Amino acid sequence: MANRLGLQRAELARQTGCNLETVRYYEKIGMMPDPPRTAAGYRIYDPAHVSRLRFILRARELGFSLDEVRGLLALVDRGTQTCAEVKARTEVHLADIRAKIRDLQQIESVLAETASHCSGDTVPECPILDALTN
Repeated sequence: MANRLGLQRAELARQTGCNLETVRYYEKIGMMPDPPRTAAGYRIYDPAHVSRLRFILRARELGFSLDEVRGLLALVDRGTQTCAEVKARTEVHLADIRAKIRDLQQIESVLAETASHCSGDTVPECPILDALTN
C-alpha cells in the first residue's frame, strides 16, 4: 500500500517484481538500507530503495554473486566508483561466466555421447548407467 510518505514493503516487492522474503533477506544481510518507520512502526520505502533493489536484482540476474553485488554497492555508496574499477570487476565476473559456459559445453558433449550409445529399449542393460558407475 502506498501512502504519502512512500511504499510499504509489500508494495516495494510488487513494484520491483521481487519476492517479499527476498526483500527481507537483503535487509537482513545489509544490502538494503534500513528504511524510516512511521509512528506505527511500518517501514516506508522511498524511490532510492526502489532503485537500489532494482540494481541488486539486475546484478543477480546477470549472475553476480551477493559478495560481488555488495562490492559494487560499496563503491556506489562511498561515491568512489570509477568506470575502470567497475569494468575490472565485470571482466572478472565475465571470465567466470565464460569458464562455466565451457564446463557446461563439455558436460553437454559427454552426456550427448553417452546418450547416443543408449538404445532406449526396455532392456535392463543401459550404457548411461554403466558410464555413471565407471
